[in-house]
Amino acid sequence: MSFSSPNSTPLTHAHDWAEPPRLRDFIELTKPRLSLMSVVSAILGYYAAGPAGGVGAALVVGLGCALAAFGAATLNQWWEREADSRMARTADRPLANGRMDPRVALVYGLLLSLAGVAVLYWGTNAIASFLAFATVALYVLVYTPMKRRTPWALEVGAIPGALPPLIGWMAAGGGMSGLGWILFAYLFVWQIPHFLAISWMCRSDYAAGGFKMLAVSDASGQQVARKALVWTILMVGVTFLPLFAMGFGWAWISATILLALYILRPAYRFWKDPAAPRAANRLFAATLVHLPIYLSFLAADRFLF
Repeated sequence: MSFSSPNSTPLTHAHDWAEPPRLRDFIELTKPRLSLMSVVSAILGYYAAGPAGGVGAALVVGLGCALAAFGAATLNQWWEREADSRMARTADRPLANGRMDPRVALVYGLLLSLAGVAVLYWGTNAIASFLAFATVALYVLVYTPMKRRTPWALEVGAIPGALPPLIGWMAAGGGMSGLGWILFAYLFVWQIPHFLAISWMCRSDYAAGGFKMLAVSDASGQQVARKALVWTILMVGVTFLPLFAMGFGWAWISATILLALYILRPAYRFWKDPAAPRAANRLFAATLVHLPIYLSFLAADRFLF
């Protein structure tokens, strides 16, 4: 199934733009809650490198990543506005229901993205800035159109989603060392069970939007749940890799073991019975807990233990 062009005819229920966009609409375009996760992982990646730049430099990393994430989210909604209009959970977005002129959103998204790249370039270094640019480009130009073509878009989309902690690592001068890439690997594998759980919970919406996801074609959920379990096990394995790269203290090791047990339980239950009430929701919630705690202990170990 071919995807609709971002330049397609405006939605039939769009009005004539006589009313200026509200501040709330501009904020909603940035997907602030989702973008916040990128900011937090970037800052924790910065501190995991044990930087000497202090709080000010960390705030620059956070600001740059926030602007880039806001821009990517806006451009994603600009591209998918027609599909969003067909899904219940996204139909009320500013572009999907016609509250905002797509041209305004396009300019807004581009300016936010460029601002984020510029802040990282002038406030940190060229490598971090380039990684931010690559994140936006891959997310918008590669992942977004792929979602309408192949279920493999999930793995491709995990690449830009895994770059924020590496941006923070590079901004701190961590260089091309093993731990920086382990952070990337962790975010990459973490996203697969996270978004598989989301896709199963929202499968009817994704089908209505024309997205080719495994959850749409797998009526029983067995393939989705099996894949989520396999990737969760891989994620647990990756969480222990820093021990071999640099060595860490007892607090980090203890937290990593407990988090492994914590995340494996809902993944196993989802695999045993995908149709069970809240099975996918529990896995989704567990991934949200795992990410900040794991990265926090990773960063804290560099300073406190």
